[in-house]
Amino acid sequence: MVPEPSLVVALVRLVDRLPLPPVPRGRGRPRQYPDRLFLKALVIMLVKRLPQVHLLLTVLEQPTAEMQQLRALLCEHGRYPTRRTWERRLRALPATLPDQIGCLGRTLVAVLQPWAAGGPAAAIDSTVLRARGGVWHKKHRAAGIVPHTSIDTEAGWTKSGWHGWVYGWKLHVVVTVAAVWIPLAADLTPANTADNEVAPRLLPELPAAVRFLLGDTSYDDAALRDHCAAGGRCLATSKRGAYPHQDDGVEVRRLFHQRRSHSIENFNEQFKAIFDSHGQVPTRGLVATQRWVLGAVLVYQLTLLYRFQQGADLRVGLKPFLRAA
Repeated sequence: MVPEPSLVVALVRLVDRLPLPPVPRGRGRPRQYPDRLFLKALVIMLVKRLPQVHLLLTVLEQPTAEMQQLRALLCEHGRYPTRRTWERRLRALPATLPDQIGCLGRTLVAVLQPWAAGGPAAAIDSTVLRARGGVWHKKHRAAGIVPHTSIDTEAGWTKSGWHGWVYGWKLHVVVTVAAVWIPLAADLTPANTADNEVAPRLLPELPAAVRFLLGDTSYDDAALRDHCAAGGRCLATSKRGAYPHQDDGVEVRRLFHQRRSHSIENFNEQFKAIFDSHGQVPTRGLVATQRWVLGAVLVYQLTLLYRFQQGADLRVGLKPFLRAA
């Protein structure tokens, strides 16, 4: 009897059917292994909770039926990448993930039709993730002193209205304002990066159907508003200044703010719960953390697509589904 494939095998096989963003042809010898193969490896890393490449390779070497299936899916024309190739290509992968997330986000919008019963709006926000290890205090940073080897010197400080001062990273994300929260664009930066500086990088990944972009006061920026208007979108944000506001648009902004909060803040909490991100991230350095966090966004999208194909709920049960995989 042929055993049924595990859930992680099913998710990895689904990567073969994903659309990929166009990649400009570079100079030099063509790559022997396609980018899709390393996306499959990234899915395994996230589902199996393997934050380091050497852990992934060690687990894949285990003589189980599931690992044998996965190794077969990671071969190209019968060839399996060497350890050095794995390390090099997975180190380069984070640079391509924002484009891949945007491409899959547009595909999910076309398949799931999230705005069939409402207006085509999306919400933009950032959520803070704590760096692994100790914190690099300002006085030590200014002096160029790293008092402990556990400190991730590539992270940054930010002040959250909910968590206070946090040393770590920011996940910048855009999701649909609809019954189903679909990530449409994402990027990861040190926590001291301003939200309105990252937003223009996310806008090109949004589906053309998006007409309203909802944000909080950190996106109340004239240049960003003009950028959205040039693309035929309306940027609706909370206003700075003392409350209560008395201008004519206050009631409309209040309604938009409620819809924004319901979608993206709930998504952020669900995302952190699924991928155990309420504490410290399991990686160190910008590249490794981008690979882990943006890879988690991609796996979230992949899970939505798989569960849609299976006729399962797209809002409830995502965490136990991935744990079972």
